[in-house]
Amino acid sequence: MSDVIKLLPDSVANQIAAGEVIQRPASVIKELVENAIDAQATHVQIILKDSGRTLIQIIDDGVGMSETDARLAFERHSTSKIRNAEDLFTLHTMGFRGEALASIAAISQVELRTRRHDAQLGTRLVINASHCESQEPDMCPVGSNFMVKNIFFNVPARRRFLKSNQVELSNIVKEFEKLALVNYAVEFTLIHNDNVMYKLMKGTFRQRIAALMGNSIDQQLLPVDIDTSLVKIQGYVGKPENARKRNALQFMFVNERYMRHPYFHKAVMSAYEQLIPEGEQPNYFLRFNVDPQSIDVNIHPTKTEIKFEDEMPIWQILAAGVKETLGRFSEVPSIDFDTQDAPTIPAYSSNVEVHRPEIDVDTAYNPFKSQGSSQPRQHAASVSNWDELYANFERKKRESTDEQQASLPFEEEPAVADVSVTAPAANVQTAYLQLKGRYILSPAKSGLMVIDQHRAHVRILFDRYIGRIHSGSMSSQTILFPEVLHLSPAQAVTLEGLLPEMEKMGFVLSRMSGNDWAVNAIPAGLDGVDAAAMVQQIIESVENGGMPLKKRILEHLALTVARSAAIPAGRTLMQEEMDLIVADLLRLPEPNYTPDGKTIIQMIPIDHIAKMF
Repeated sequence: MSDVIKLLPDSVANQIAAGEVIQRPASVIKELVENAIDAQATHVQIILKDSGRTLIQIIDDGVGMSETDARLAFERHSTSKIRNAEDLFTLHTMGFRGEALASIAAISQVELRTRRHDAQLGTRLVINASHCESQEPDMCPVGSNFMVKNIFFNVPARRRFLKSNQVELSNIVKEFEKLALVNYAVEFTLIHNDNVMYKLMKGTFRQRIAALMGNSIDQQLLPVDIDTSLVKIQGYVGKPENARKRNALQFMFVNERYMRHPYFHKAVMSAYEQLIPEGEQPNYFLRFNVDPQSIDVNIHPTKTEIKFEDEMPIWQILAAGVKETLGRFSEVPSIDFDTQDAPTIPAYSSNVEVHRPEIDVDTAYNPFKSQGSSQPRQHAASVSNWDELYANFERKKRESTDEQQASLPFEEEPAVADVSVTAPAANVQTAYLQLKGRYILSPAKSGLMVIDQHRAHVRILFDRYIGRIHSGSMSSQTILFPEVLHLSPAQAVTLEGLLPEMEKMGFVLSRMSGNDWAVNAIPAGLDGVDAAAMVQQIIESVENGGMPLKKRILEHLALTVARSAAIPAGRTLMQEEMDLIVADLLRLPEPNYTPDGKTIIQMIPIDHIAKMF
């Protein structure tokens, strides 16, 4: 029998590794910009075509590479950052594995032009799917110029699973934010399809935050400065009144590397207890500086999950530091007593003789003595109103009894027996029951019909919106006071791509300044809906699920709007509302399922009910 185990070719091994390291165009930008920062660049320029699908170009003015280094850099596990395993615990650079360039070259066409400052000529290297096509001398400026073309051109399945240009550009902007925030001493330029999106000058950490997130955030920041032998924490936290339900700006960095750390996030949240409403999140931008030997960054391909040796003490230091900042800037509520015109109350002392003023006994306060003639009149008035008070008491008693009966579980309600036994007359409207504020119960010929009220309303609204869109009768209703949306740069990019389709749905939005937008009108018939929250939900739905095919964009938006505007689970419905929902639902061609395939109606057969007894 022949041997079955074979050594994979380098090109195949690199493509496998690329699946871990390079997931989308944003991953390429992260790896190449980190390399530029490690190369001591002071200016980094990012040029994109078609959200990185066609071209990703990174130009830096770092130290550059020699001819040999440029060729060797694209081999797997070749790096200038470490020499042995012990160096993993003294890292002062972003990269160290030597996998990024090999992975990028395996799934794209790469052209590199680079020159060291002490060399007269640079080198030009062309690699196509891990195959080196040419290398020749070149006149180029000091630094490195990477051109990554046609990402995933040789992995069609991966290319097909890329999201729309808007979603991919949004992911690139998110990655750009993380890199540019902490490297505030480096100038950054981001250009997409010949449009300059960002041009950031070097400055302070606070100036970089304002440049990226908008100047309005500068007035919302409180400085944090903690210096201990274990950790040094610097940065800013947001004022409690600027907390957000969605889209909070939350960034943590350790040794100038972005990290995701839910445990430290809880430490920050604990400092805001009793200061912000439940469900809201504060903004924060925090930089941790610790001994590299006390952390491990080599546990995930993206290097964003980091293990700390002293997590518990750092948690306590962080929570205490944020609380101290909130207290120092009077952001913690305090009890304010009004002392104006208040009498002076002397402290008691047994050595001080108390001088009591002479008091007329007849006019002294006596709680058991009637105060003039007003008391009998008040009593008479209360007696005259006794019948009215008694009537109110009886009414409230009946209402309380009705509420208690309504809150009982379905099987314990005495009224169920009457409804199920006595069939309504032909000219009598069916009485529906609501269970737990979530389900509508209706007797049917074959048993008991249970309807999910939220999903039923989603189905009704979706079909209504789609019908109006196809008939061209979708109209808008103007909001009297336009609602303001505070978006992140990435979400603003996503919203710009959605505007044409949202206008067809009936939305009217206008850009104010920076990443702030105004919602001026919404689709007609959405009375009482939080317009700003609905638009944010549409943006998040597109970012999380990706932009659907062009012909299905309006259906995707219609479903998102229907979910936002539908009656929520837990809301008590009047009998007329239940009548309307059931009637509208049963008139639809597909009443049993929501547009995304969730069940709306379930039937409990009469035989199953009989077996219960």
